[in-house]
Amino acid sequence: MRIEFAPSRRSTVGAEWELALVERRTGELASVAEQILTEVAEPGAEEHPKIKQELLLNTVEIITGVCDTVGEVADDLAESLDLVRKVTDPLGVEVFCAGTHPFATWYQQKVTNKERYAKLIERTQWWGRQMLIYGVHVHVGIEHREKALPILDGLLNYAPHLQALSASSPWWGGEETGYASNRALMFQQLPTAGLPFQFDKWSEFESYVDDMFVTGVIDDLTEIRWDIRPSPRLGTVEQRVCDGVPTLEEVTAIAALTQCLVEDLSTRLDNGEEIPTMPPWHVQENKWRAARYGMDAIVILNAAGDEQLVTESIVDLLNRLEPTARRLGCQNELAGIETILTYGASYQRQRAVAREHNGSLKAVVASLIAEMREGIAKDEGVSRR
Repeated sequence: MRIEFAPSRRSTVGAEWELALVERRTGELASVAEQILTEVAEPGAEEHPKIKQELLLNTVEIITGVCDTVGEVADDLAESLDLVRKVTDPLGVEVFCAGTHPFATWYQQKVTNKERYAKLIERTQWWGRQMLIYGVHVHVGIEHREKALPILDGLLNYAPHLQALSASSPWWGGEETGYASNRALMFQQLPTAGLPFQFDKWSEFESYVDDMFVTGVIDDLTEIRWDIRPSPRLGTVEQRVCDGVPTLEEVTAIAALTQCLVEDLSTRLDNGEEIPTMPPWHVQENKWRAARYGMDAIVILNAAGDEQLVTESIVDLLNRLEPTARRLGCQNELAGIETILTYGASYQRQRAVAREHNGSLKAVVASLIAEMREGIAKDEGVSRR
């Protein structure tokens, strides 16, 4: 099977942000996505071009167009979010984003009435019905396909960094899981989800996809739901590691970090460098450590097995990527990573709120709603870990 890779302008960037819909009064999930999608659509159009349906009726996804800078991504997302709020505010519905809703139960949620979702649930059954999760995806443009797989492999070295920074799902159905990101381990239960295979050649990827079609595993290329994957139709590498995060600052920080990493790897390929990779067992262990321990994870750095606290590794990474960020014009957005290091990832902030309110998960939902409207509270000037 031949898979064409659409040429894309180098290091252009786009983002997808999955938003939960909740009742303002109770914090419970609200299955009102169809009403929202209908009202935001232009007259005569089936749907809004940047506000989309998702698997569950308690979710809408806002997506950007192709952007040259992360600043454009922020403006694009903010515009769509404002449009969603024009519908949700009069309904008494709020929006928030985290890897999971702290106390909602999966079996009470309604699935969107669409053939692709019905087929997914029919095939995956119990695991598919449990996908009460939210994420952030970032696309970065690649100018030709020969770079796609080396860049994918290189990004796997930084997957635990992205997972730790975005970790925001410590609860499942009201129960403390002990994980910073329960979403990461839930989502990989779906067929073709989880960590990607590492292929040396594009032809090997084509053979894999052909096998998936022949054996009936997938009907469409997009059903390969890897944490990082090539997106041939768009000409991008898509980073899907991250939990949903509650603030625009965090979304754009993650977008800036992803864009810088891809551009750095692309430049190294241009210079004839071979991108260092790690064996799959190191990559797999890193994912588990980041999901379990978040910002306290000790991550494996290379094939030799050297290790470092993930926050220290992130600081080193930011210093190394600073010239790339200047060149891409995303220094301000990348500085949002430092905000997360200072005030804690979302899972840490959520746990702090629960402690401050005698374990109340409704207080946690209220804090997530407030953060989406107002950003991370920074008045205390110290970490809330």
